[in-house]
Amino acid sequence: MSQLTRRAALTSGAAVALTALGATVVPSAIAAPARTSTSTPTPTPDPVLETSHATPEAVGLLVSAFRDKTDRDVDAFMAHFSQRQLTYTDGTLGAKYATWSELRAVFAQFMPAWPSTIRSYPTRIIGDARSAMALFVDSPEMFGHELRIIAPIDFRGGKIVREVDYWDGRHFGSDATAAIRNPPGQFATDFGEATVGEQSPALLRRVVSGLADAFAAGDAAAASELFTTDATFEDLTLHAAVVGQPAIAGFLDRARDLLPYGLGTTIRHVVGGAQGGGYEWKKPGAQVDHGVIALELDRQARISRLTTVWDGSLVDDAVITAMLTATVEQ
Repeated sequence: MSQLTRRAALTSGAAVALTALGATVVPSAIAAPARTSTSTPTPTPDPVLETSHATPEAVGLLVSAFRDKTDRDVDAFMAHFSQRQLTYTDGTLGAKYATWSELRAVFAQFMPAWPSTIRSYPTRIIGDARSAMALFVDSPEMFGHELRIIAPIDFRGGKIVREVDYWDGRHFGSDATAAIRNPPGQFATDFGEATVGEQSPALLRRVVSGLADAFAAGDAAAASELFTTDATFEDLTLHAAVVGQPAIAGFLDRARDLLPYGLGTTIRHVVGGAQGGGYEWKKPGAQVDHGVIALELDRQARISRLTTVWDGSLVDDAVITAMLTATVEQ
């Protein structure tokens, strides 16, 4: 789908990033309804899928949802969503959709027009069948440019009840993102977190709370203590990765005043299970005022991998360069 078509979709009140959706759900014990699509199914993509920090139930739910999305099967894909309670938000465009019928109308309009070569597939799944963090890719044929998305997802009764898609506007194209982003007065500020509440286990929430508090205070030492010796800290927006606890501590110290997910941020919502998940953060009034952080935990509940994404199109090149400079060790 071209960027022009994507813009038209948003203008018409339809969800655009919408189709950046990688929803999930329906426990394996619940059979999915028979497919009614007459299109020829596209072979399911077989990328490297990391599932070491997810339960089999969570993996089954997500893999089947992405299969149906890639097959461009509207009815099969929408069967993964709750018809009773649903909130879907594109966190980068600020577009929020709160009913199943509204979301289905969007997919029914645009999904059949996707070429048979489209792929939407998860690369990593973290969490369980109550809530999970899904890292996934929408191929360029869908919107004119690849999207790499981190989506916190909540389930209830075997259906998805909340999803927020976070992606970097620079990777999509800063001008293209600006053209379709909701203006400040229409940009969603409530992403539906209050409607589902917290479903993640207490252990994960304690880790998230400790990390978020350390980030908010600019305490690099306290934050780094939560990581394993060989941990990886990955910022998808910066296209940078820092490996090892000492290196992570140094980066956080040098970048204390620069990182959008640092000073003054608070937790919006936590998802995941005993092996990890992550949280959405917010900082009202900031140039970049929200984003997401995915976390993998080891058996001692220490962070072995952190992956974050936020909208880099909201800041200029000088800000990005300054953040990247902070990755350089002295």
